Order: sequence, then C-alpha cells, then structure tokens
Amino acid sequence: MEERMISPEQLAEEHFLEKSLRPQYLAQYIGQEKVKSQLKIYIEAAKQRQEALDHCLLYGPPGLGKTTMAMVIANEMQVNIKTTSGPTIEKPGDLVAVLNELAPGDVLFIDEIHRLPRVAEELLYSAMEDFYIDIMVGQGTTAHPVHFPLPPFTLIGATTRAGMLSAPLRDRFGIISHMEYYQTEELKEIVIRSADIFQADITTEGALEIARRSRGTPRIANRLLKRVRDFAQVQAEGKIDQPIADQALTLLQVDQAGLDYIDQKLLRTLIEVYHGGPVGLNTLAVNIGEEPETVEDMYEPYLIQCGLMKRTARGRMATHFAYEHFGYPKIKKEL
Repeated sequence: MEERMISPEQLAEEHFLEKSLRPQYLAQYIGQEKVKSQLKIYIEAAKQRQEALDHCLLYGPPGLGKTTMAMVIANEMQVNIKTTSGPTIEKPGDLVAVLNELAPGDVLFIDEIHRLPRVAEELLYSAMEDFYIDIMVGQGTTAHPVHFPLPPFTLIGATTRAGMLSAPLRDRFGIISHMEYYQTEELKEIVIRSADIFQADITTEGALEIARRSRGTPRIANRLLKRVRDFAQVQAEGKIDQPIADQALTLLQVDQAGLDYIDQKLLRTLIEVYHGGPVGLNTLAVNIGEEPETVEDMYEPYLIQCGLMKRTARGRMATHFAYEHFGYPKIKKEL
C-alpha cells in the first residue's frame, strides 16, 4: 500500500465535510420531531412580529444536537449567532464583552450554561428580562455603576444537567426543550446522509447496523461511520454493508446493544464485584478508572434508558436485563 500524504487542500476538504454534517434548517434536521414542531411555531410567530425569539433552554444527554439546533434556530431567524460556553466565562467582564458584540435579534449560544459562575449568571438576569446590564466602572472611591443598554437578543442555553441550573436562571427561559435519544430509523437516515457527504458507499443494511449500535446519539453514529468507512476501505474496497459494519464495530468493541468498552466494564463491575449493587457512584467510578462526573453524564443516562442500570437511594444497581445481556445467571431476588 502506498503511503498516504495529506495535503493542505485535503485537510481543508475534511474540515468542510465536518461542517457539512450539520443541518442548516429545521427541514434538514433529522429527529427531535416534538422540539422541531414547537420551535417552528415560535420562530414563525417571532418573525411575523419582527421580534427576537424568546430565550431558549435546550437540555439532554451529550451528542444529541443541541449546538446544531442553536445554529439552526439562528439560520431560521436569519440572524447571526455568537457562541461561548460556561467555563470560558470566568468573570462578569467576559460576559459583558460577549454581550457587547450582539446586534438586534442576534442569538447568543452558551454551551454548558450550568457551569456559569454565579456572578456572571446574576448579570444575565437583567440582560434576559429587560435587555440591560449595570456594571461597575472604576475602583475604590471612584467606582460607580453604569447603565448599559443591550439590543433585544435571544439567549440559547445548552446543558446536560438541567437540574444544576438555579431556579432564577431557569425561570427566565421562555422556551424549554428536552432533547431525547434518537430512534434507530432516525439514526439510519443520519448515517445515510453523512455517508453521502463523505462519498462513502453504504447499503441500507450497513447504515442500519451502525444506527443500532450508536446509543441513540447522532454524534456517536457519525463517529462510528468514520471508523467503519476506514475498515471498509482497507478490507472491502470501500463498500459498507451489514457484515462489514458488524466486523468493524466488533473490532471497535461496540456490541449489539451499542455498549462500548466502558459501558461493558461498568456493568460487569457492578455484577461481578458488587453482585449487582447497590454501590455508590464514586466507588464505581474509581473501579473503572473514570471520573464520577463522566460516568454520570456520559454513560449512565443511556444505560438507564436501556433498562440495564438503575439509580436508587442506596446507589447504582444492575437490572436483570444487564444479567441477561451478558449471559450471567439470573439475578437473585432481594431479601
């Protein structure tokens, strides 16, 4: 095999393909039908009144398209979007600098909004409700407040942990939308669309195999497609059918239920070491070598959704479905 050299032009093309994976408008956005149908009405009403869209909170597990949805909303409203994230705003001045760049009707997207510092969050209250902020200028005896008006804008916040938002901030969002895991058929459509953008030769059965193992998450579906494409290029002259997809995903240690190595390790630890639980989150995380926040945000939601694990007051527990999935003897009845 000839050694492949990647030119700047090829790198630019890869970057373009990455951006192309994101739909630009609601009509192109696959899945999240409930959220889309509601937003379509809100957006049309705001456009008819020639007003900024009401502030919107998007919450749900990672990888479900919250950032993409924010960009779609901005495109539908025909306005610019300014993006930032909670951790990058360390002090009120950082937020003021971002707000100062907004034009009337623009969208400000704050990812991981639950991680905003409290002082910055409190600055948002008046900005969201009345479109102004009061900032202190000067130091010591010369310090004085300055009333700083803002143009009407739309704040879109995204979070994987809506429960960590303070009540005052959450109550200021007029639109609150829950992003749900995708159905297999929806993911199949996404895989086929992405394969077309990548110019990859894929069958419907191959796309379905990838969709079934994507944990209900478009981001994972696209990541798996890229790796299966590599496998098919080397092993099957580039054609992705069901057997090739199955071989590639098995090589990646992604099983028939979409559980990856960490998912499997987590459940096996629960069953083999702690006899199905209950066990505390911190203890479980230490056992599998992950941070508790990573386990709670990235792995637990899907395992709970699939009925393989449950949270109880005493800790995490494996369900009888988890025992069946791995072929362990039937779970003993609790006393």
